[in-house]
Amino acid sequence: MRTPLDISTLGELRTAIVSGSLPRRTVHQEVRDNLIRKLRTGEELFPGIIGYEDTVVPQVVNALLSQHNFILLGLRGQAKTRMLRALATLLDDYLPVMPGCEINDDPIDPICGACRARVAAEGDATAVAWLPRDARYIEKLATPDVTIADMVGDIDPIKAARSGLQLSSELTMHYGLLPRANRGIFAINELPDLAGKIQVGLFNILQEGDVQIKGYPVRLPLDVLMAFTANPEDYTARGKIITPLKDRIGSEIRTHYPTGRSQAMTITAQEAWVSRDDEAPAAEVPAFVAEVVEEIAFQARQDRRVDKRSGVSQRLPISAMENVVSNAERRALSADEPVSVPRVTDVYAALPSITGKFELEYEGELKGAEAIAREVIRAAIATVADGYLSHLDTQQVIEWFELGGSLQVSDTMGADELLSQTDQVQGLRDLVYAAGVAEDAPAPLLASGVDFVLEGLYALKRIGRSEERGYQATEEPARRPARETMLGDEPPVPTGGKKRYYN
Repeated sequence: MRTPLDISTLGELRTAIVSGSLPRRTVHQEVRDNLIRKLRTGEELFPGIIGYEDTVVPQVVNALLSQHNFILLGLRGQAKTRMLRALATLLDDYLPVMPGCEINDDPIDPICGACRARVAAEGDATAVAWLPRDARYIEKLATPDVTIADMVGDIDPIKAARSGLQLSSELTMHYGLLPRANRGIFAINELPDLAGKIQVGLFNILQEGDVQIKGYPVRLPLDVLMAFTANPEDYTARGKIITPLKDRIGSEIRTHYPTGRSQAMTITAQEAWVSRDDEAPAAEVPAFVAEVVEEIAFQARQDRRVDKRSGVSQRLPISAMENVVSNAERRALSADEPVSVPRVTDVYAALPSITGKFELEYEGELKGAEAIAREVIRAAIATVADGYLSHLDTQQVIEWFELGGSLQVSDTMGADELLSQTDQVQGLRDLVYAAGVAEDAPAPLLASGVDFVLEGLYALKRIGRSEERGYQATEEPARRPARETMLGDEPPVPTGGKKRYYN
C-alpha cells in the first residue's frame, strides 16, 4: 500500500489530494479531525496528564473542537507546559512542505516569494518534502528581552546585498519564530513576560491570520494554532496580558493542583527518578512514606505563612521523593543492605529540595524557610499517621515510654540494628503489622514501618522528643486536642546522623 511518504513531486501530491486519499486542511481543522477520531475510539488524548480528566481536559477539548486559540492560566507546577506539548499528538504524522522552506510552505499554494518562483519554474516536477509531527510544534519562553524580530522577523541586509535585491523585497526577509511555526502549533510560555509591544505584534495572527514584517507591505497569511500559558502572579509581579490580546484569545482555561493525595502520588510516581537501574540497591518505597512526601505539598498549600499567590509546585514532592530515596540509598550502601527502603525520617534529609519550592509571607520570612519546612513535614507526618494509627490501640507502646522506657536510634542506623534496638518496645511490632507491613517483610521494610510508627506517635504528640532533654513521655497525650498536631509545634530534631530518643 502506498503511503504519503512515497509522494515526492508536486504532481503526485495534486493527484493524491484530488483523489481524496490525502486531505488538505488547516491546522485547526487537522487537530479537530484527529481529536474527533480519538474521542470516537476512546484513545487517550493527553498521555501523562493526571488529575485533569474531569476539569481541564474537557475544556481544552472544547477549545480545540471550536478551533480556538487558547491560554492555560494557573500557578507554577500545574503541568501547563506538558499540556501544550501534548497537543502535538493531535497532528498528522507527516505534512507535505516545500523542501528547504523556512516557513514550511504548502506546495499546492505557497505563500513565500521564493517558493512561488520555484513552483512557477518547475511545475508538477517540483520536489515535495515531508515534515514530521514533532517538527511542527514550536515553543518559546517569553522573556522581557524578546524582540519583535525574534517573534515575527526582520529585514536581512546581508541577504539583500548578496542577492542584489531591494530591502523592500520579500526575498530579503529573515523569518522569526512565528512564521517558522507556519502550518503547525506555536506555544508561548509565560505570556505576561512578553513586552506589550511584542504582544501587539500577535494581533494580526490571532485576528486576521497574517503578519507584516518591518512595516513593508508583505502579507504572510500564516496557518498556525496558537496556545499560551500564564501564571496569575505575573499580572502584578512582572507584567500583564494586554487587553486587546486577551480579547483575541478564544478560550481561557484554569489549571489546578491535584485535588487528592492519591492523584498526587500517581503524578510523583510517574515523574520522580526512583527506579535508578544501576549498581545501587533497588529502591522500594512504602506507601506511608509516599503519602507523607505528598502530604507535605498539601500542608504547605494551606499554611498561612506560605504565599498562596505563588503556589506550591507539584515539583516539590517529586524532588523530595528523589532526595528521600537517595538518603535511603546512602544508608543501604553503608549497611550493605540488598534493598533501599526509605523511612519517614529520611524526609528531613530532603529539606534542600523543599525549602526552595515555596515563597513565604512576612510571618514565614521571620521564622525562616527551614523552620517552616520542618513544621510542614511534621504536620504531614501527623496527618498520615492519624489515618493509619487512629483506629489502632497504641496505649501499650505509649505506656512503655511513660514507664521510663527510652530508645536511641538514628536515621543512619541499619535495618537490623534498628530492629534490635526497638524490639524491646512492647506492642510496637503489632502496630507496624497493622499499618500494612507484612510480618515476613525484609528487615529494611520492617525498619521503615517501625520508624513510621515512632515518628507518627511523636507527630501526634503521644510520645515526646526534645533535643535538649532527650526524649520523654508527653503529659496526658490522649487529652490533647487534635488541632495541636498541625503547624506551629516544636520543630523536630534535625536528622543526618543525630540520635533520636523516645521515652
